[in-house]
Amino acid sequence: MLDCTDRHARYFMRKLSRHAMLYTEMITANALIFGDRDRHLRFDKQEHPLALQLGGSEPEAMAQASEFAAEYGYDEININVGCPSDRVQSGSFGACLMAEPAIVAACVKAMRAAVDIPITVKTRIGIDEADTYTQLEEFVNQVSAAGVSTFIIHARKAWLKGLSPKENRDVPPLDYERVYQLKREHPELEIIINGGIKTIEECQQHLEQVDGVMLGREVYHNPWLLSEVDQAIYGHTSELQTREQAVASMQPYIEQQLANDTYLKHVSRHMIGLYHGRPGARHWRRTLSEKSCKEGADFEVLNEALSFVTREPQPIAVNT
Repeated sequence: MLDCTDRHARYFMRKLSRHAMLYTEMITANALIFGDRDRHLRFDKQEHPLALQLGGSEPEAMAQASEFAAEYGYDEININVGCPSDRVQSGSFGACLMAEPAIVAACVKAMRAAVDIPITVKTRIGIDEADTYTQLEEFVNQVSAAGVSTFIIHARKAWLKGLSPKENRDVPPLDYERVYQLKREHPELEIIINGGIKTIEECQQHLEQVDGVMLGREVYHNPWLLSEVDQAIYGHTSELQTREQAVASMQPYIEQQLANDTYLKHVSRHMIGLYHGRPGARHWRRTLSEKSCKEGADFEVLNEALSFVTREPQPIAVNT
């Protein structure tokens, strides 16, 4: 998610789940070719498994950007065919590419020729008036024939004109059944569903119909939700049992970043939702928001914020 899932956010999220696949913000191919490549692509090795979400529509540029991603060690490259913003449309990529499956297929072919890591596609169920199941299936058929076997599908269409990106996340109605139908009729494909999913229970219900679930803004605004994923979905005990442990686990990273001239606010802003729904959450958010941006702010700001929240019971150690 743009301006959200940067490397600091992903490091924090990886502390909450060892198994969930993490995705970068959408980065354009041209930004990697002509911009500060290291700033866009560097990440901590603890973030694996990690996918680079790439935006673009020129096969040669997408292939070159894919080579950079492979050099940096990404586990997957995901082509964004879902973002409806005007800026993305002006660059002829994002959701508007649903109307140009041949272009997406050409990008896929060029990328697959350039790198060995998986290429996936994130898309919508349709755009504007082109939102029938048949049109979605035609898009998927053409792109899968080029070499994509995994599709992440936001289960609502996008209106390219008339709605803002925020409205496009809420206004068009969700249609999970269309995504389910795609999986039923194309069992050879890996279909991952996205859109409006807020709980682990909902994830488990979707997993009865499709192969995977992508959580977006819900998990960013309520990151502790991720702590349930390893146990509920992967059958592995979470390393962190309380939110306080999650905060403590970030101290070495924060101190390292501060030593490298990163301001506390750049890390702590991704932790603001940690106490979502808990007593003291408002004071936690306010303390981080107001004090982490001050010069010299350090980990003591988080300790101060912790003083306002209701501490969770520590897990009982059992001798064996």
